This record gives sequence, structure tokens and C-alpha cells, in this order.
Amino acid sequence: MSKYPSEPRDDPAAVYTQRCTEFGAQRDRYSRRSWRNANVSLALVAAALACFGAALWLNRSDLLGLAGLLGLGFAASFIYHGRVDQTQRRYAELYAINDEGLMRLRRDWATLPLRQPPEPARPTAAPRSLGGVYRQLFVPRAAPASAAAPPVEAGPATVAGLAADLDLLGHASLQHLLSTPATPIGLATLRDWLVAPAAPEQARQRQPAVAELAALVEFRDQVALRGRLLGLVQPSYERFLAWAEQAPWLPDRAWLLWAARLVPLITLALAILQWLGVLPAPLWLLGIAVGLGITSTAGRAVDTIIDEVAERQQAVAAYAAIFALVCEQPFEAPELRRLQASLAAGGLRADVQMRRLGRLIALADLRGWMFFYPIQLATLWNVHVLWLLERWQRAAGRSARGWLAGLGDLEALAALATLAHDNPDWAFPTLLDPPAPPADATLTAHELGHPLLPPGERVSNDLELGPPGRFLLITGSNMSGKSTLLRAIGLNIVLAQAGAPVCAVALRLAPLELATSMRVQDSLEQGVSYFMAELRRLKAVVDAAERQRVAGQRTLVFLLDEILHGTNTGERQVAARRVILHLLGLGATGAVSTHDLTLADVPELAACSAAVHFTEQFTRSDAGLAMSFDYRLRPGIASSTNALKLMEMLGLPIDAASVQ
Repeated sequence: MSKYPSEPRDDPAAVYTQRCTEFGAQRDRYSRRSWRNANVSLALVAAALACFGAALWLNRSDLLGLAGLLGLGFAASFIYHGRVDQTQRRYAELYAINDEGLMRLRRDWATLPLRQPPEPARPTAAPRSLGGVYRQLFVPRAAPASAAAPPVEAGPATVAGLAADLDLLGHASLQHLLSTPATPIGLATLRDWLVAPAAPEQARQRQPAVAELAALVEFRDQVALRGRLLGLVQPSYERFLAWAEQAPWLPDRAWLLWAARLVPLITLALAILQWLGVLPAPLWLLGIAVGLGITSTAGRAVDTIIDEVAERQQAVAAYAAIFALVCEQPFEAPELRRLQASLAAGGLRADVQMRRLGRLIALADLRGWMFFYPIQLATLWNVHVLWLLERWQRAAGRSARGWLAGLGDLEALAALATLAHDNPDWAFPTLLDPPAPPADATLTAHELGHPLLPPGERVSNDLELGPPGRFLLITGSNMSGKSTLLRAIGLNIVLAQAGAPVCAVALRLAPLELATSMRVQDSLEQGVSYFMAELRRLKAVVDAAERQRVAGQRTLVFLLDEILHGTNTGERQVAARRVILHLLGLGATGAVSTHDLTLADVPELAACSAAVHFTEQFTRSDAGLAMSFDYRLRPGIASSTNALKLMEMLGLPIDAASVQ
């Protein structure tokens, strides 16, 4: 039987509301219990101090015994209070997880937290000496002179350009909507899936896993809970992996390990001999002096290496708990079973090994104890701890990257599953293998909508892109929905190729690469005009099409919004015609939006395009002119404009005859 059984696909808002009610009640219950226990603890310690003072003042041993009992009661109450607070925090996190679900349904971007993955660390060689460790950790590294090239605007073929054009990353974006992973590796994996399309076979393998996880609400919440217990500030997992995969440090310093073994034994023997009266002088102090010398020299390098691992104790414990949860959950989807198997590859179970590492790190944490230094001088404790850590490193260190990669995949799948749970009317797309038949449409969608809009505001449309060599020409007046449709196409392609459901009743697509030119900006700092910025964007789109023409694995889909409106109408027509026809000649397809209706009159473009448009409705009343849109896509070229009427609505001076 499943540890966390699947739940019926009820109304997601009702599911989140019910769970918020349940977890909120438990959170408040334990909060009240914590407050009461704090008062009890305060009363116990006050009574213990009063009894102790009275026992000393009155010289009464019975009061001293009572003070001791009250002190024990305080210690027990203190331990119990810690457990109550931990339980209260767990319920508070579970409440927050489900409350964020309601925020996602409302698309409440201002309140919904956006979790970002850590910035990738600069690759460096593993430190092999104390100096190397010190330089990597504490000395800033200057960029080489050759790296000081002037910055250029990110093109649409880059992550930054595509993310800005489609609202792919950042605030109020697809990443924001899917931002449920709680570990750095999960967030990084999700980001990678959004910016790098998977092969059709890989995306198809993810779909059953996403569908299965969508029904496992409690399991997904428990995975998220354990990740959130890492805390708000999480260490970089790349630094941990760098230590886990590098060669152990101690084997090249065998003298240090033997000194750590022999010096404490000799010190203990000398101390016993003095205690027995065999030795007249405290010669054991020589052993302490040797320990001081080793601690002050090589011991610093040992502490630096231990710190690389020991600072991650909380993360190690949380990872072990997540691994155990995944290993114990029965799965049906092959992709989930593959991830489960990766957590036990080579006969090493990830949860067992991470718990073992956590126990070793607990030994390292004794270094923070106020009385630790004398113990260090007598036993060279840190060397023994490093030896144990490097035993773990040799046995399991090389497996750690695979474990964390599996966890990242699971959290990314869970994020896509949350999207499927929250939108039960969305469909999994049909993904074609390359190469697609050249005469077939590249993308066919039924009731395609924008995934970032709330369901009550979203208007869906049917559309078709392709085949290669043809494009969709979208016309319409200002604010009619042209740019929103382009972003809806792009975001749904991203979702489909990540293995997620799409905001459509049905979607069929060939392997695609996206290239966009939508949100173009000039730059005073770089001396780039608006028109030059547009040209750079279009050059990046053309470069991407040429790469795909050579590779032959994916069809390039270009999404161009208000192409080249940074120049005059005559030159725009010539330049736009040349760019679009060149893209089509490279086997690309796509969509171009414009409110410049003269582009539709270019014969070469009309011959290879399917024209569609949006329109608006105006009504006059005593209150003035009002405008509305239905955002429905219609065949043909737009027959109306609204710029002058918008000026009238805003009270700007306009010739009434022109409006008519």
C-alpha cells in the first residue's frame, strides 16, 4: 500500500483551503502549547533558583534537593519545548505550502514567493594545500584583462533574451508560477528544464511521472516541507560536491594521521605513570605541547576542510530525510522508478549514507563547544574527524552528485505536477519525433491560452503554425491581444518540451527551438539605438535558424512582435520582407504581430502567410467613449484601428473628423 496514497482530483482551491484549515488549526494549537510550556519553564527555573537561594540561606539540605528536582524539571520542560516548537514550525510550513497554492491559483504575484536557484559557482580546481584552500575561500579573484569586453545586449537565443520576451524567468513569470522546489538543486534543475528543451522522448517519459505526482498531494507537501526545513539561507551544493569528489587530503600526510593516533596515547600513558608515582614530573605536558604545535599549524588546514562540510549539517539532515521519503514511496511511472533506483546505485542508499555523514558532522560540531580546546590539544580531535569524513568521502563521495541530481529531477517533476494538479483542465501535448514531415503543421493548438493569466481572465484560441516555410501574420489594433498571443505560444512550447501539461485542450507539436524579438530596449550606456537593438535581436534569430538548418533536429519557431517599428514605414516593409523571407527559406516557421497593416500588402509575405487578427468594440454613452476587447482570433487582416479613439478617451486634443 502506498505510504502517501494518491488523492482524487478535486477542485484544487477546495483542496488547498481544506488543508490550510487543517494545518492552520494544528499550528495554532502547538503555538498555544509552546506559550504555556514557556511559562511553565519560567516558573520552574524561578522556583529552582528560589529553593537554591533558600537552601544556602537557611542551610537546609531538603531545599537543596528540591532545587535539584526543579532544575531537572526545567531541563525536561526545555527539551519538550524544543520538540513542541519544531512541530509547530512543521505545521506552519505545511500551512504556507498550501496557502501558496491558493496564491498560484489567483496568480497573486505580489504575495507568492519567488524562489531563485543559487548562482552557479565559478569552476575551480580542488584545493590541495592550506594555501590553496585559503585562496579559494577568502581571496577575491580578479577577472582577467581579456574578460573586460564591453557588454552587449542579450539576444533572444540566450536565456536572458528569451526569459525577458516570454516572462520565462523572474517575477510574474513561468518560473514564478512553478517555484515550488525548496532545495537549491531542485530550483536549478527546474530553471534548466525551462530554458533548455528536452528531447521529445525524454519529455514524453516525464509526462506519466508528472501525472502520477499530481495526485500525490501529501507526498509533494512532505518533500517540500523537508526541503524548507533547510532554512531560508542554504549553502551551495556545488561546494559540497567539490569536496565529495576530490581526492582525500590526509593520505598525502600520513605523518599527521599517525601523530594524531600516537601522541594522545603517549600523553595518556605519561599521565597515568605520573599518577601512579612512576614519573616525578608531569611529562604528559610534552604531549599537550606537541598537540598545540600540530593544532596551530596543520590543524588549521584540517579545520578549513572540515568547515567545508560541517557548515552543511542542517542541509545533510534534510537531504537524508527527503531521500528516505523518496526511497519508501511506491511509484508506477518508469521515470520515478528510475529516480528511485539512482538513490540506491552501487549498493549505497542515499538516505543511509547522508544520515551517516550527518552523524560525522555532529562530531565535527563539538569544535564549537566552549571547553573543546583542551580536548583538541590532548586528542587532536579534528584530525580524527577528518579521517572519518574522508572515509565517507572515499566510499560515497562520488555518488553524491547522482543523488542530488536525482533529487533535483524529482523536485522539478513535482513542480510540473503541481501545475497539473492546479489546472486539471490542461492537457498533456502530443510530441512528435524528429524529423517531422515537411508538409505537416509544426504546431497545432485547440483552445490555447496564456498560462500566466488567471482562468477567469484568460481567453483561449485555436491556431496553427507551419509548415516550415510559412508563418502566421497577426494584425490588430493597440491592446487587442497580439503580444499576449505570442507569449502564450512561446510559454506553451516551453511547457510542452519540459514534460508539463499545457494551457490548451489539445496541442500537437514537432521538436522546436524558440527564438524571439519582442521586448527590445535601447541602451544609452552601450550607445545602442532602438533600431540597432532591433537589428541585433533579428540577427540572433537568423543565427539560430541557420544553426537549426545545419543540425536538422528541430524546427526554429520565431516570434516577432512589431518587427522593426524603430524606422520609417517604407524601410520597415523592405527590411521585414527580407528578414522574414530569409527565415522561411531556412526552414523556419513562426508568428509575426503588427498593427502596421501595410505589411500585409507586401505580395511576397501574403503568399506565405496565414493572416489572423484581433478587433475591438466601441460604444458611446453620456459618460463618453468606451472600448472593449473579446480577444478572439479571427481570420484575415484587421479592418480597424484605435489610436485616435484612445487619444479621445484620454482627453488628448484630436480632430473630431479624424476620429470619425
